Amino acid sequence: MIQNQKYFFFALLFFIYQTSFAQVQKAPDRFRGDGPHTQLIIRGITLINGNGAPPRGPIDIVVENNIIKSINVVGNPGVEIDDSKRPQLKKGGKELDCEGMYLLPGFIDMHGHIGGKPQGADAEYVFKLWMGHGITTIRDPSAGNGLEWVLEHKKRSEKNEITAPRILAYTAFGMGNDEPISTTEGARKWVRENKSKGADGVKFFGAPPEIMAAALDENKKLGLRSACHHAQMDVARWNVLKSAQAGLTTMEHWYGLPEALFTDRTVQHYPLDYNYQNEQHRFKEAGRLWAQAAPPHSEHWNNVMNELIELDFTIDPTFNIYEASRDLQRTRRLEWHEEFTMPSLWRFYMPSKISHGSYWHYWGTEEEVAWKKNYQLWMTFINEYKNRGGRVTAGSDSGFIYQLYGFAYVRELELLREAGFHPLEVIRSATLNGAEALGMADKIGSVEVGKLADFVIVEENPLQNLKVLYGTGAIKLTEDNEVVRVGGVKYTIKDGVIFDAKLLLEDVKKMVKAAKTDEDFEIVQPGMKKKEKEKEKNDN
Repeated sequence: MIQNQKYFFFALLFFIYQTSFAQVQKAPDRFRGDGPHTQLIIRGITLINGNGAPPRGPIDIVVENNIIKSINVVGNPGVEIDDSKRPQLKKGGKELDCEGMYLLPGFIDMHGHIGGKPQGADAEYVFKLWMGHGITTIRDPSAGNGLEWVLEHKKRSEKNEITAPRILAYTAFGMGNDEPISTTEGARKWVRENKSKGADGVKFFGAPPEIMAAALDENKKLGLRSACHHAQMDVARWNVLKSAQAGLTTMEHWYGLPEALFTDRTVQHYPLDYNYQNEQHRFKEAGRLWAQAAPPHSEHWNNVMNELIELDFTIDPTFNIYEASRDLQRTRRLEWHEEFTMPSLWRFYMPSKISHGSYWHYWGTEEEVAWKKNYQLWMTFINEYKNRGGRVTAGSDSGFIYQLYGFAYVRELELLREAGFHPLEVIRSATLNGAEALGMADKIGSVEVGKLADFVIVEENPLQNLKVLYGTGAIKLTEDNEVVRVGGVKYTIKDGVIFDAKLLLEDVKKMVKAAKTDEDFEIVQPGMKKKEKEKEKNDN
């Protein structure tokens, strides 16, 4: 049995690397961004700090050599600022007038795959979509382009040689081994070698219990952090609670959590004709899983939650990546697909028996209703976990299931709001909570003296409407009865370098337009042929 599990595990890794995360084209040298500067003063902002504090302003923030030096309240709302009380610009410094705008800490995407060969999503395309949405730090869960490739981009990002977020590389467990890891000592050896190569942590998909226990124990001893997608192949023997007890620091998605909440079974209720390699089977039945767990606020439900919180365990739910499961038409018709989704990525999303997450073989009302109920139970757990002091972060897992880099991250924030988070709690999940989970709260995650200059600046108040963070903005009717678009991140500041976020997104539009021109491509909905769409246009 263990031998079969070992070979499945490595077959899973091979599938992930070869079909989803094959190495993509490297990012080019940076040609956008102003800085870094010896001194940068950002003037007149309203500060949303990331730590749960309410907004405050007007404020001037002084940055010197990428370190926040002072945060200065310079007046009161609606009152003219006395310039004599403002911090003074030094010779050679840079001044950024942001009066009336809102400033937040740079966003952290805890589940950021850097593109994919089958998706046609190269590094520049992905990085600019992220940076265009204020994402200044990402955790790459599995280092799917290869650890050496990811570490090269990590170093180049640290030096501001490329337009990219800060990168943390969590190597997939077993990656680089020629043979399956079959012993506990082999697991420990791999973990030690992984650290020596420069990885920031380990991403697990599951393994036999003795292998998982050994690997997590060694990883914890070395001071590295960890993440896990508890794949169904091993979850019956090793769920989230066992992982957390063994030293796992973060779970991804929700696989393994309902299984920890079972009271009357040890495996989910698989239909007897179920085949995990059939992804419609996999995702259809996943949508029925939370209903099989202990009900909210029951004794077992409470006990599992409280133990995870006691273990200082982080949950990164990635609500957005499954949203098409509960509303396929809406997700497939998202307004940014037309200008921002690459032709190759659109093809990858189409119903397929091969492409991961393209499980639309015959997706219907029954599946969507089940998933809606699934979300209700899932969100109830996550919201209560937050209420009791548990750490919840924001991650997107973009590049699959109609979810686009950057845009999907903002949608994740909206879904945390739907789950019951106050907007200030949403922002904390997107910033400080992520920094804590990564062990970087002394450097990023909130706007405090001594921390790095990672900021998101937007002209509209994101607490009132998170949609203003989308690159396409939010729809607003003016007093003159004119429909306009407002918002979109104005500036993304990473390591003290000022990026015009909208200009980055214009670069992405040009990439997509060029690809469409080269291929004579236009987005066509599944089952429609191009000529039928042209006829539909003419008829209208």
